[in-house]
Amino acid sequence: MPKLTRRVARAAFPQGTLALRLRDSLGQFFDDALFAEAFPADGRPAASPGALAMVSVMQFTERLTDRQAAEAVRARIDWKYLLGLELDDSGFDHTLLSRFRARLAEHGLEEKILTTVLRVARERGLLRQGGRQRTDSAMVIADVRQLNRMEFVAETLRAALEALAAAAPGWLESVVAERDSDWLGRYGERVDSWHGLSTPADRQTWLSQTGQDGLHLLTAVWQPSSPAWLRQIPAVEVLRQAWVQQYHRDEGGIHAREPGDLPPSSKLLISPYDTDARRGAKGTTTWTGYCVHLTETCDADAPRLITDVATTSAAAGNDGQALGGIHTRLRQRGLVPAEQLADSGYISAASIVTARREHDIDLVGPARPATRKRGHGDMFTHDDFVIDDHRQQATCPAGHTSVSWSATHASHSTRTPLIQIRFAAQTCRACPLQPRCTIAANQTWGRSLTLRAPALRAALQQRRREQETDQWRARYRWRAGIESTVCQFVHRTAGRHTSYKGHKQAHVGHCLAATAINLIRIDDWLQGHRPEPTRVTHLTRLLRRYPL
Repeated sequence: MPKLTRRVARAAFPQGTLALRLRDSLGQFFDDALFAEAFPADGRPAASPGALAMVSVMQFTERLTDRQAAEAVRARIDWKYLLGLELDDSGFDHTLLSRFRARLAEHGLEEKILTTVLRVARERGLLRQGGRQRTDSAMVIADVRQLNRMEFVAETLRAALEALAAAAPGWLESVVAERDSDWLGRYGERVDSWHGLSTPADRQTWLSQTGQDGLHLLTAVWQPSSPAWLRQIPAVEVLRQAWVQQYHRDEGGIHAREPGDLPPSSKLLISPYDTDARRGAKGTTTWTGYCVHLTETCDADAPRLITDVATTSAAAGNDGQALGGIHTRLRQRGLVPAEQLADSGYISAASIVTARREHDIDLVGPARPATRKRGHGDMFTHDDFVIDDHRQQATCPAGHTSVSWSATHASHSTRTPLIQIRFAAQTCRACPLQPRCTIAANQTWGRSLTLRAPALRAALQQRRREQETDQWRARYRWRAGIESTVCQFVHRTAGRHTSYKGHKQAHVGHCLAATAINLIRIDDWLQGHRPEPTRVTHLTRLLRRYPL
C-alpha cells in the first residue's frame, strides 16, 4: 500500500467505506495466478487480472457500468486504496472489463471468483461445512426484445444479411441481384412490428415469402463456389438453425411449420442475438431469459453467505434439475450442508433420495400432495392403496387385489423406472366404490396405478407425513429468509435483468453479483451488524421499544 494513498484515504474517510474496510479486513485476495490460464504466455503485458476481478465485483456493489467502474478506479481515493494504487495512477480503459469477463466465460473461471471469497471467509471462521443452507430461484430477463414469430424470422434474416454485408459485400450483392425481390424494403431496417397484415392468410403469405428469401440465401452460402468461411459466420449459423425450426420443405417448396410442429420451448430460438435465452413460465408469470438458483448459509451464529450460484435455462421447468450441479459444486468447495431447505419446486422423491444417498444431505421442503382427478375431490389416490412390493401385489380400498404388475419407464428421455399395476375390469365394474376409484372409459382393464420404485415411494410418503407436524414446520421456517437474498440480488445488483448475451456470460454476471453480496455481508458482520428477520411488523417494533 503506497504511504500517500493510505494517509490521504484515512484523512478523507475517517469513518471508512466498504472499499477501505474490505482492504483492511480481508487484504488483497484475488491473485493474478488464479486467472493465468485465461491469458497467453507471450505478447504485451496485460492489466492485473486480480485488479480487474476486484473491480468487476465492486461495480456490482454499486450497480456501476463498465465506464463508471473504470472512472471510479481513476478518480476515487477509496477504490485506489482497495487496489493498492498510487494516487496519480490513471487506471485502465473500460473495455478491459468486458474483455476480462469474456475470458472468464471462455475458460470457465467465473466460479473461481466466488470460490476465492468463500475460502477467505472460511479461513476467518465465518463459514464452515455442515450446518444449514437454503436454496431458491429467481427469473432473469435477457437483454433481448420480445419478438413474435413474424418479427423473429425477419430479424434473423436481417441479422444474417448485415453480417454478410460487412464480411463479403461483393458476394452478397451478386446473391441479392439473382433474387427478384424487394429485400431492401423488407430487411433494410430493424424489424420492430408489421402493420397491414391483419388476416391469417396475409401473415402466412408473408411468412412463406420470408422463408423463401432465407432459403435462397442459405442455398447460396452452401454452394461449392461460395467461400467456405461464410458458413462459419455466427449469424449465418443462427439463420440455418432458425429455418430448420420454423420451416419445412417438401415437393411444393418451403412452408412455415404449424404451431404444434415447432420444437419444444427448451430448444426453440427466440432471438437471433441471444441463442441461449428461452421463454419460461411459472404459474401465470412468463419471461424470456434464464433462471438463477441461489444457495446460502442460514446458521444463526454466522453471516449469511451465498455458497453457490447456478444459471439455467428459463425453459428448464423443474427447479429440482439444478440440485445435482449445486450439490457437486458444494462438495468441491468443502461446503456440503447437513440440511438444505428449499420450496416444493425442488422437492421430488428422486431429489430427496439422491441428496441423502450421494451427498448425505437432508433435503427439507414440502412435497406436493397426492393428485386427484380434476373435479373429483373424493377420488382415491395412490396413498389409499396398500402396496406389497415383496409379493408384487396391490390391494384397493375395497379389498380387491391387482391382477397385473409390470415394470416400465417414465419416458424415452428420462428412463425413470416405474411400476404399472392393473386391476380386473370385471371386479371394478361390480365394485360399489368404483365411482370414487376410476372414471376411465376403457373397459379392457379396471383401475390402474403407476408407481415409483419402492425407495422413492417410501421417501415421498414419509415426507408427506412429516410436513404435517409442528416440528417439521419449525425446521422449514428458516427457508423464508432466502427471499431477502433474492430481493438483494434483484435490487442491489440489478440481477433481475442481465446485460450480457449468452448463458456463459450471464453466469459470469451472476457469480460476480453473488460475490458482491458476500463481501457486503462479510463487511456488515465484521462491523457487528446482524441480519434482521425478513419481516418485522410495526407492532413488533413497538413492543421491542416498550416491553410489557
